[in-house]
Amino acid sequence: MRPRLQVALYATLLAGLAFVAGGCEDAAKHGAQAHVPALTHANTVAAQVPANLGELPLGKLSPQWLAALALRVPSSKEYLIAQVEAKFASGEQNYKAGHLEAARHDFDDAVDWMLESGYDPNSDPKLSELFHRVVDTVYGYELQAFRAGDGFQEAPAVPAAIDEVAEMTFPVDPRLKARAEEAAKNISHDMPLTVNDEVLSFLNFFQTPRGRAIVETGLRRSGRYREMISRVLHEEGVPQDLIYLAQAESAFQPLALSRAGARGIWQFVAYRGMEYGLRHTWWIDERQDPEKATRAAAQHLRDLYGQFGDWYLAMAAYNCGPGNVQKGIERTGYADFWELYKRNVLPRETRNYVPIILALTLIAKDAAHYGIQVDPEQPVPTDIVKPGRAIDLRLVAETIDVDVDTLRNLNPALLRLATPDDPSFELHLPMGSAEKFSAEIADIPSDKWVSWRRHRIEAGETLTSIAKKYRVTPAAISDANNLDRHAALDVGEKLIIPAAAPEESKSRLVRYRVRKGDTLGGIADRFSVPTEDVRKWNHMKTNHVSRGMVLRIYTVGGAPEIAPEHSRPKTSSKVHVPPQAASSSQAAAIHN
Repeated sequence: MRPRLQVALYATLLAGLAFVAGGCEDAAKHGAQAHVPALTHANTVAAQVPANLGELPLGKLSPQWLAALALRVPSSKEYLIAQVEAKFASGEQNYKAGHLEAARHDFDDAVDWMLESGYDPNSDPKLSELFHRVVDTVYGYELQAFRAGDGFQEAPAVPAAIDEVAEMTFPVDPRLKARAEEAAKNISHDMPLTVNDEVLSFLNFFQTPRGRAIVETGLRRSGRYREMISRVLHEEGVPQDLIYLAQAESAFQPLALSRAGARGIWQFVAYRGMEYGLRHTWWIDERQDPEKATRAAAQHLRDLYGQFGDWYLAMAAYNCGPGNVQKGIERTGYADFWELYKRNVLPRETRNYVPIILALTLIAKDAAHYGIQVDPEQPVPTDIVKPGRAIDLRLVAETIDVDVDTLRNLNPALLRLATPDDPSFELHLPMGSAEKFSAEIADIPSDKWVSWRRHRIEAGETLTSIAKKYRVTPAAISDANNLDRHAALDVGEKLIIPAAAPEESKSRLVRYRVRKGDTLGGIADRFSVPTEDVRKWNHMKTNHVSRGMVLRIYTVGGAPEIAPEHSRPKTSSKVHVPPQAASSSQAAAIHN
């Protein structure tokens, strides 16, 4: 038989098995986790009965061939192993490539397929080996991500202001026209300032409560960046009034993200940002760097003006691309924005884009005339340091005694809680803190900057409680700080926390026997692991635990060892025994 027909028959048989009902492709499209219920023995046999093949359009095949074909159908257990292996391999590939969010989804799927399959992983050597290998590796990777700057989590974006109004239309208030025209004559401007019905409609909207809130937010935040933007626009030789394009686009929010995927104060899409030198990696997105994005926007607008010779057309091209504007000009024969507007040859959002900017310009230049009064935020002066290599923002914050949010606000281009491993990267710190940072960070080896931490001692804390917080051992903290294990801690002093480096963070399997009075939360806390993880490792649907249950717990090297009573030295101080672990019948741990 031809190989193609054999493949088709094999695929048809697989499609008849219950555990592929629903389809992997649909699950992938909808981002759902895979669920692979195990076939019972009866179902597996039924799926392989040659008589069922008679219903397929296979022609006349010999019984011997049908029997041989049936034997090629994998068992549901083999299929499960193959799928988990594939997901696990995909997760490892994504993790090593730096695509941590994709890796997390793959690993979650691999673990969930195992836990929800209906099989007991311990009932089969192959399943047991695979389950332990997957969980060990995934847990180790998650620890690495945690200690390398919480790389799974990206800084949250905020909606772009332009999305709120760009496709709307509003009525014109005739009473605004005379006032707006008069105001336009009395304010200075370095770009044309047209007042027509299109501009007046948005001027009317910005007088409503919703529109006024947008204007006030932009005017308030503009104070933080106005001086910098004015300097860059001057250096690039473009009109100062282009600042109002940024107000329309983002209300000066560096983390603004549009529905089209444009980011930053100036709302660059990815390819255009790259064209003007704005880097986008897993760790940083320079579209969110206020000064770098401002310079890129000024250069792009200058290039567009050079192409069209008109600032309104340049702004329209900034919104929808120069190609769309050029096509509109070629279709109509007019190189004039308002003519293109009348002939409806530009996208609706772009037709509104220029009037929005002009309306905001009129209001910003004479806010009191429109009944708007805000106190602009002040520029935030910073110190700039070059760490020279990757460093966790939490370590930086703990070193100079500021909160992490302050650092993220000063460095909006950072997507994660760590800087890139780039010697040229400039980290912004609060003014006056650079010297303190340089002096204190010298206490920590530079190759530990993405794993080690600092901790300020608070009242009531002990080495044990601090060690539990950072998932390290009390001995490691005392050794790193030259402390006696039993010495009292001074409130307000700082400790160096030597978190395990990635290669040292291999997890250990502990089997813990539940005793009377135990709770799942208490057990998880004892081993410094999340309660949710303990539930997943033991495929538990609730937090209820019963005396005598044996729980599997994956913990890092410093977990307490629970030894049987008869083998425990009576006077040794080196054996760490959790409270109430009184006998081998109550608690036993086997470290693999």
